[in-house]
Order: sequence, then structure tokens, then C-alpha cells
Amino acid sequence: MLAYLYGPGRRDEHFDPHLVASWDGFAPDPGRDPNATLKQLEQALDLRVNQRGRPRLKNHVWHCPVSLDPDERVLSDDEWGEVARRVVAAVGIAPPGDPDGCRWIAVRHDPRHIHIMATVVRGDLRGARLHGDAQRAQDECRLIEKELGLRQLNPGDKTAAKRPTSAEGHKAERLGRPEPMRLQLRDRVRQAVAGAADEAEFFSRLEAAGLLVKPKVGPSGDVLGYSVAHPDDRNAQGDPIFFSGSKLAPDLSLPRIRKRLHGGVRADGASAAEQGDPVTGKARVPGSRAARARRDAAAAVDDAIHTIEEGSEEEAAAQLVGAIEIIDVLAVRAPADTRAQLLSAARAFERASRSHVRAERADNRAVRAAARQMLSSGYAGNRSEDGGVTAMLLSALILLAIASARWHSARSHAQQAAAASAAAEQLRAAYATVAARPMAAMAARGRSLPSPVRDRQDAVIRAKLPEAGAGESGGSDWDALAATLAEAEAAGHDPAALLEEARNRRELGTADSVTAVMVWRVRRIAQLSAAPSAKPEQPGARTRNEGPAAPAPAPGRQARNSRH
Repeated sequence: MLAYLYGPGRRDEHFDPHLVASWDGFAPDPGRDPNATLKQLEQALDLRVNQRGRPRLKNHVWHCPVSLDPDERVLSDDEWGEVARRVVAAVGIAPPGDPDGCRWIAVRHDPRHIHIMATVVRGDLRGARLHGDAQRAQDECRLIEKELGLRQLNPGDKTAAKRPTSAEGHKAERLGRPEPMRLQLRDRVRQAVAGAADEAEFFSRLEAAGLLVKPKVGPSGDVLGYSVAHPDDRNAQGDPIFFSGSKLAPDLSLPRIRKRLHGGVRADGASAAEQGDPVTGKARVPGSRAARARRDAAAAVDDAIHTIEEGSEEEAAAQLVGAIEIIDVLAVRAPADTRAQLLSAARAFERASRSHVRAERADNRAVRAAARQMLSSGYAGNRSEDGGVTAMLLSALILLAIASARWHSARSHAQQAAAASAAAEQLRAAYATVAARPMAAMAARGRSLPSPVRDRQDAVIRAKLPEAGAGESGGSDWDALAATLAEAEAAGHDPAALLEEARNRRELGTADSVTAVMVWRVRRIAQLSAAPSAKPEQPGARTRNEGPAAPAPAPGRQARNSRH
């Protein structure tokens, strides 16, 4: 450890290594004192360890790096020294006023971080009590950040998944992998459970994904747990390196997965839209099976948002767990131009879905069923109806992520709120890519409307959508909404009633474009295709005052149909 701290680093990145603090302020410093050696420092640190005698204490070296955010001001040696003293006091290495504290040093070989190193044998030759040291160090760092005016990180709550170790990171770097294998396995397992009907299907998906699966079988013959490994990830002896589900993430243990699967999902994969109108027996919306499944998923997400905002804590937590499955399926089925963004969104939302609030598992059946329908219905691309309905779903997911961030913030779940906000940003990026083509087509359709029709829809938007500011008026999203309302009117709907119903579904204050959100909500409520109709409205087309060509559904009926 000392050789590394005072050495050049793996890429000669260490500069001017020297002590900024030590247990008594007089430890030999091989970096600044030409007469001091690493051997002398080692002997001084190991004094109590050697006095303790045999058997030598196992793992007698404690190490803790402390880093600054790249954008923060650089701390002085004196400030870093005080940081080190506070950390070792907080974790129990050198409690304040304790003459028998452990011996420790803090080495600075980079402007923005230090390494604290200690030997964990006290002056009374007992081992230091370090249980929970990581959490205590983090808690102290949050206080230091506030006092020094630094960027304050969110406090942890012990619900996060275990991070890859430094050894795993170095291995990935050495082998040219983009990231440690633990993260890739976590994604694969999470995707395998998304929409799974039962435990057998979950294990079958793991094997189909090319993973090695090792069940943990108890004396009774029952499966108690499982571990997974990637065939290409092996140790020095050539054996696969297995990770148990609980080591990948707390909610990926087999007992937790069983709770999620207990509520069940529809096993046939048929979407509600495919089942047809209850009167005519015909499909209510056009498009591919994948498009219809995504439309149903958007309706399920809308209901999940309502539950998060209005339901109990347990019901809301269940919706968050279910929603991650929809995002996971989207990431699996996504085209190359959005796959990375959706995978990042899924990873962030996974953190947002996990808190100390106990989820009521039976209440997420609808979103889990929607995920299954999407998975079984195949691929949906970025063109025409399929691209439009994917944008429709992403628009709903963005609002769900925003609602999740608000829900967590209200409960002081700082880590989860930040993760939900990060997921919203990634979903926005994916939406911008997917929605560009269908929104442009609808905007062009809106600009080509006959003046009377366009004026009528503009008046409806201004009257019923006060949230749409002056900056949106006349923009492309406004044009797309005008086209959507005109299309709905031609199908027999009242544009004003549709827009009012869509607006009443809440969560508009944080939308980047209120009119864009309304485009997809109105199209979903009115059961319009997610792609604009081919023919523009003709000057002689029926107007609202002339009455609809067919009876328009009552608003309550529309709402029930759209929610399935």
C-alpha cells in the first residue's frame, strides 16, 4: 500500500506524494524528507501490530480514499489534513481524546484527493471496532462538504446496489471491457425478470441470454437462491466467477424476485387493444402488434403516475418497481440509436425504484403485464406508427420519472430522487430521437390545415391549455397538437372535451413542452393512430358546429377505454 501511495501510479499520474496528516504529526514522510524511507514509515505504522504478536491480525491495514468533485476548488494541505483527522475520528480509527487510537497517515499525491491509511491495532493492543465504518465516513463527509462550502452529495440509506470493487474495475480496464462484469450481469438479470410470468420463465431467460446459472438448493431439495456468471468472466484458475442475485442488487435476490412474480401477469401476451372493441369486436387502434402493446403500456404508465400522486406509499412504491420493467423491455427492444440512453435510464430508475418503503407487490400487475406484452409482441422501430407509439410511451415515462422524483423528494429520499431525475434526462434524450420524425410529420400536417379548421383548433388550445406559454404558441409542437385535435374532430370527438380530459391527468408543470405532452395524451384518449393521417383536412370538412358524423363517446367512456 505504501509503495503504491508513494509510487508513480499506474500511468505516472502521482505527483509530489507527501503526508498531510498523521496520528501524531511526526510520522516520517518519504515524499518530502530526504532522510525518511518507506521502511521507516512501515515500521512506525506496524509498531502496535508487531507488539500484539502472533497470530497476526487478519486484514490489519485500513484504507480510505477521499476525493473532491472535479469542479470544486482545490483544498490546501491543511484543509486535507483536517478532513483526514475528522474521518479517522468518525470511523473509530482515532477517536477524539483517546490516547490508544490506531496509527494512521493521510497521503496526498494528487491535488483533488487523499488516501487515508491505518493499521487497525490500538495502543492497548486490541483491534479497532470498525463495524459500519463506511457509513460513518460518508456521514462525516456530508458534514465536511457543508462546512467547507463544497458540493453536497446526497446521503445514502443502505438501499443501493453494491458497487463494483476496485479490483473488478481494474480487471475490466485490463481486458478492454467497457465496464465491470457485475454491472452487465445486473442488467441481464433485471431484464430477465421484466414481465416474466413465473420463476421457471425467469431462469429460462437467464440461460437464453447466454449466462451460466447455478441454483442454490437446500437440504429439502428446494431452490433457495441462485448465482449467475458470464462465460467469458473467469478467475486465475479458469473457473467462472459467479455472483449471487443479492450481490448484484438487493431486489434481485430470489426471495425478492418471487415476491414480484407472486402477483402474476397475463401469460398470452395479448394487448388490450388487440382484444377489440367490446361492441364491434374490431381492433380499436391500428398499427403493428408491437405498437398496440406500447400504446397499452403508455396507458398503464398513466395509471401508475396517478397512483404515485394519489395512492398510498406502498401502492406508489409498487408502481415504481413495476415501471422499471417497462423501461428494461424498452432498452432490450430499442434500436441502436436509443439503446444506450434507455439502458442508462433503466439503471438510474432501478435506483429510484428501491427505498425503505415496502412495496405492495400485488398493485403493480398492470405495469408488469404491459411489460410482458411489449416483450412478447416483438420489435417496434422509429418509423410511422411504431415510432410514434414509442414516442407516446416515452413521453409518459418521462412524466412518471418526474413524478417519482417529486414523490421521493417529499419523503427525503435524496438518492432516489436524484436517480429519478437522471432517468428523466436519459428518457428525454431518447424521446428527442424517437419523436423527431412523427412530430415533424404532425407539425407539417397542422401547418397545412385550412384556415377555418386551424383557427378553431388554435382557439381550443388557448382556451383549454393555459399552461402552454407564449413561447409554445405557433411552434412545431403547437402545430402538431392542432393537427391532432383536427384529426380527433374528424373522427367524431369534441376537441375541447378531449383536451380538457388530457389536461386533467396532471403532471404538466415540469414538462419541457406542454403541447407535446398533450399530443400524445389526446391521441391515446381518442384512440388515434400514433402517426398522422395521410390526407389533410379539406375546406369542406365537417366542423364542430355541424355536429359529428358519428356519436362521440362520453368523456367517462373515453377515459375507461384509454386506460384499459
